[in-house]
Amino acid sequence: MTAKTRPDVADLFIIGGGINGCGIARDAAGRGLSVVLAEQGDLAQATSSASTKLFHGGLRYLEYFEFRLVREALEERETLLVAMPHISWPMRFVLPYHPDMRFEGDTPTGRLLSRLMPWMKGRRPAWLIRLGLFLYDTLGGRKILPATRTLDLSRDPAGQPLQPRFRRAYEYSDCWVEDSRLVSLNARDAAERGARVMTRTRVVSATRAGDLWQVVTEGPDGRRTHSARALVNAGGPWVEDVIRNVARINSSEGVRLVRGSHVVTRKLYDHDRCYFFQGTDGRIIFAIPYEQDFTLIGTTDKDHQGAPGAAACSDEERDYLLAFASQYFARPVTVADVVWTYSGVRPLYNDGAKSATAATRDYVLSLDGNGAPLLNVFGGKITTYRRLAESALERLAPFFPQATGPWTARVALPGGDFPHDGVATLTERLKGRFPFLGDYWAARMIRAYGTEAETILGSARTAADLGRDFGATLTEAEVRWLMVHEFASAAADVVWRRTKLGLRMTGEQIAALDAFMSGAAVGGASSPAAE
Repeated sequence: MTAKTRPDVADLFIIGGGINGCGIARDAAGRGLSVVLAEQGDLAQATSSASTKLFHGGLRYLEYFEFRLVREALEERETLLVAMPHISWPMRFVLPYHPDMRFEGDTPTGRLLSRLMPWMKGRRPAWLIRLGLFLYDTLGGRKILPATRTLDLSRDPAGQPLQPRFRRAYEYSDCWVEDSRLVSLNARDAAERGARVMTRTRVVSATRAGDLWQVVTEGPDGRRTHSARALVNAGGPWVEDVIRNVARINSSEGVRLVRGSHVVTRKLYDHDRCYFFQGTDGRIIFAIPYEQDFTLIGTTDKDHQGAPGAAACSDEERDYLLAFASQYFARPVTVADVVWTYSGVRPLYNDGAKSATAATRDYVLSLDGNGAPLLNVFGGKITTYRRLAESALERLAPFFPQATGPWTARVALPGGDFPHDGVATLTERLKGRFPFLGDYWAARMIRAYGTEAETILGSARTAADLGRDFGATLTEAEVRWLMVHEFASAAADVVWRRTKLGLRMTGEQIAALDAFMSGAAVGGASSPAAE
């Protein structure tokens, strides 16, 4: 029996349970490959739960002439909307315009304008912004999302929370996504297609042995050795560490760690649109309706030093975001408004850019074929994770001729098997079947679980039928579902990643949840497919 036919040898061993690792696992499992994935913490514990939570083309990347990246991301928005209408939905973004606005000067667009129109001194004329939005509307073949329009802020409700000096705005389309749920649903779908997903399992070493990789892990079941025909390094901020210290390979490639911090405040305005704010320093931030009762403001772009897992929003970054937003809102946003902060580290490919803002957001796939193949994944955007996974499998295709072709486009994730505009109908149906839910609870369940919300609630006639009440509409039935089906094993997995109910729960409630989950473990941190 050869290595190619041994049943105890996986086709792919994937290091990293962020969106790239889980996306590749799902794609590969669906092509008939055997897959093992190891994540040192919880799924989406780092970068993939700390994004600005947008499926977007990256309007500002047009300033850098990154047309291919923007086009691919714009094309993906509608592909993903169809596949996951419960956790992703269209949003309208309001870009207020004022003639004195400055844009970052050290971009290809900025340098070109400084030569052609030096009298503008970093300002962008309205016609240029409108041209950029026209490109944004047309590059991706938009069909579902509405086009850009111009707003009179003195008449439109979007102008009410803003300072009166803003009289005009442009409104365009992008999409929201529940980032950490996107990861857990990809992992779950991968497991249902045969992948073995191991969380809280650290890869100690990976060594080539002939035409195989020998991968040693430490996890809830102790130390184990796994054999695989190919290794995928999707370690995110740890990708360089995996190359040098786990696989012990000399490489000139590396990552630039860029910290993006966010603040969550009390609800700052009543409508459901987002704001795209441009600062005097050339940076941009968003202000986004969040979790029904809050506003999300972010993000910063700062080079990160130190351990990726130690990223936190500094007081300086918090104050920067609040001051930035206060340049637009009529009522200043203060520290007293802040209810939560979070920060993530983007593992951007180190292309030698002068600043963190200028570093490319495009992904780079580096294949080391010196023996058993190693694919290193650098960078990437959450919007293009599915395309990245397809590209990864394309790079690995010569080693796996038995694999089938691409299949993930518009294929629903668990719970997403309903029309992209069907959330309201599904929510009303859920309220009709379970009248005790109320508006908030029903909306939250549909936005998290889609068509599977009814399965979680089962035959319950009252809230008491769902078991223990942990607060903020979180019940024992939902917690057990997350433990059995979505790899959750601690309270933080539930209240800060699978949901954001930590914003509504007390410390005592979260501690009680943690104690419950510790006592109700359902067999550790491995997927059912692993058994």
